[in-house]
Amino acid sequence: MALDKNGIAKRIAREVADGMYVNLGIGIPTLVANFIPEGMDVVLQSENGLLGMGPFPIEGEEDADLINAGKQTITTLPGSVFFDSAMSFGMIRARKVDLTILGAMEVSENGDIANWKIPGKMVKGMGGAMDLVASAKNIIVAMQHCDKAGNSKLMPACGLPLTGVKCVKKIVTDLAVLEVRDGAFHLLERAPGVSVEEIISKTSGKLIINGEIPEVSI
Repeated sequence: MALDKNGIAKRIAREVADGMYVNLGIGIPTLVANFIPEGMDVVLQSENGLLGMGPFPIEGEEDADLINAGKQTITTLPGSVFFDSAMSFGMIRARKVDLTILGAMEVSENGDIANWKIPGKMVKGMGGAMDLVASAKNIIVAMQHCDKAGNSKLMPACGLPLTGVKCVKKIVTDLAVLEVRDGAFHLLERAPGVSVEEIISKTSGKLIINGEIPEVSI
């Protein structure tokens, strides 16, 4: 059974460590905020000018003035700080962010990422992705393994305009957890009920498999 969006986010939350400053991209990455273990001291940063995001608000308790970079309503934690986007990007460019979690349209076996533009289609803009991939100490991608047409999004080389080059360290998809190193995708875990053969068939880029591959534990 493939992981749903919450399953992907819950698995990525296991990569977050106490004391980290973490930036969550638009889409699936924003859900990670809901799965940070209670008692863990993690500071979530948003490029629109906020340190200290909490989980999504309960329905009916939203505050339209509190939003993340994707314009979703959020909550804040005690000690949260608000500031302008210039200061936020200063933090990013000064490498103060320990971990960035982004969505992607494509990732290459070299760790290149394309997540901001599809030629000929209207998009909102690149946001802070290019600054984040150039400055973050660690980048994890959360995405579907294939596009709506069934084409692999884990490729030998990205066909879409790049956001960053050789920057992705790990990918969590609906089918698998993979590490990107040495010019290949290394299969670490597979979604419950998903076979290694299915992952092989749906991965276009170079895929390395060593030994028995355990199921994702969330």
